[in-house]
Amino acid sequence: MSDPAPADEKKKRGGFQARRGFVVQAYTFALDPGAEAEDRLRSHCGAARTAYNWAVGHVLATWAQRIAEASYGISEEERTPWRPWSLASLRKTFNAVKRTDPQFAGWWADNSKEAYNTGLAHAAAAFDNYAARRRGERAGPRVGAPRFKAKRRARPTCRFTTGTIRVEDDRRHVTLPRLGTIRTHENTRKLQRRLANKTARILSATVSHQRGRWQVAFQVEVQRRTAAPARPEAVVGVDLGVATLAVVADTAGNVCHIDNPRHLGSELVRLRRACRTVSRRQGPDRSTGRQPSRRWRAADAERTRIHHRIANLRTDAIHKLTTSLAAEYGTVVVEDLNVAGMLKNRRLARSVADAGFGEIRRQLAYKTGWGGGRLMVADRWFPSSKTCSRCGTAKAKLPLSVRTFTCDACGLSMDRDHNAAVNLAALAACTTGTGVAGDRDAQASKPRRADHKTRTTRRNDTGPAERAGGAEPAPRGKETRDRRRTPDSVVVTPARTSRAETHGMPIPDRDRQRAGWRGEPH
Repeated sequence: MSDPAPADEKKKRGGFQARRGFVVQAYTFALDPGAEAEDRLRSHCGAARTAYNWAVGHVLATWAQRIAEASYGISEEERTPWRPWSLASLRKTFNAVKRTDPQFAGWWADNSKEAYNTGLAHAAAAFDNYAARRRGERAGPRVGAPRFKAKRRARPTCRFTTGTIRVEDDRRHVTLPRLGTIRTHENTRKLQRRLANKTARILSATVSHQRGRWQVAFQVEVQRRTAAPARPEAVVGVDLGVATLAVVADTAGNVCHIDNPRHLGSELVRLRRACRTVSRRQGPDRSTGRQPSRRWRAADAERTRIHHRIANLRTDAIHKLTTSLAAEYGTVVVEDLNVAGMLKNRRLARSVADAGFGEIRRQLAYKTGWGGGRLMVADRWFPSSKTCSRCGTAKAKLPLSVRTFTCDACGLSMDRDHNAAVNLAALAACTTGTGVAGDRDAQASKPRRADHKTRTTRRNDTGPAERAGGAEPAPRGKETRDRRRTPDSVVVTPARTSRAETHGMPIPDRDRQRAGWRGEPH
């Protein structure tokens, strides 16, 4: 999770600033709407999606027109002017055309103005993110130009910021603008108590359909008393993994191994069986207009229920883990894991996604702040698993298949995750240049080459280039993936020059055939 923006930057962007002693928190409750209430919910969410698509088309039409004019040789001064995409400009234009535009004229008055404002705000934010990425001002993955939202793929959502937004005193109903009073699936006492005590006020409410049911999320400004962890001076290192979800080691020498519940792995057999059942039923076909059968709907509902159960169990387990860590320790040290890179490994992607490494760090970031603690994030290239927690000697390489760390200098032997957690805990009190455990300047035990991800400095090589250890490579045997060489009795004559030939690269036979090469005997 990216660090929060400074206060002056947030003011410049117009972001909300909580009062001193207050925090902005979300309270989410599941809803049990009736048939009429559900129709109104879907109508409002559909209005938000339609307004978003209108705003995207309104702005992109100008972009396409300017591109066409540029191809005709029209000068910059004579081209169609840019259409602004700020929320105020989009809202003003939408209010001017909604009564005459055939897309909205017949039904726009059936929904709250907040529904259309939701779509326009999302479109303005999408264009802002795209422009910031083009200017190089936005961190994170690349953001493309906004695209239209499809009815069958977009998540139904609508946000209310004005009007009657209330949690009823019976703790079983909520009231929203134009939607009326809707029954909740769960008790709302945790929010209603704060509202009754005047220690919280509702800023907005967002309804959405996810995980198989309707939900309402209240954005609330909550007064929080300054709290301190149970052990404010304790420092704990948390090493996340797949075999063991987390290894927790503190500076007092206590170590706790938290097993990975593997919520997806444990339900994978049932999920595959449910998917096979759905594939054997008569499902919908958009090309022919065929409607799904009742048996397909029932099987699809069972498959969806399994997915939602897995997600709910994962969320509950992560919340319990992060809450316990933030409530007990004053300082929590975690690694800056490249989760996006891990998900590209097809052998680990499912297990990494099931563990939820990114969500654990995100929750620790705000929970430690609420509890009066702090979260430290180790550098991404910090060798926590390769460094000896006793003497500080760092290994140049430690394959992932080696699960036991053995120090070549002092003889320490322990589980690699345990060793990494101890190093993370020591990192909070370590200073650079000391050579203790957790120091990035610790020297490797063997003076062999290591990549820049493991060591901060590299040894200058003055002699001729040799292989590691000074040993010559063994003769390579025949492998199934070895490229075949052209026999001496065949002369290869190119039919056309390829890029590989111009750079002096060897070309396999299969590539020669694709490029139009042919072999001719002597």
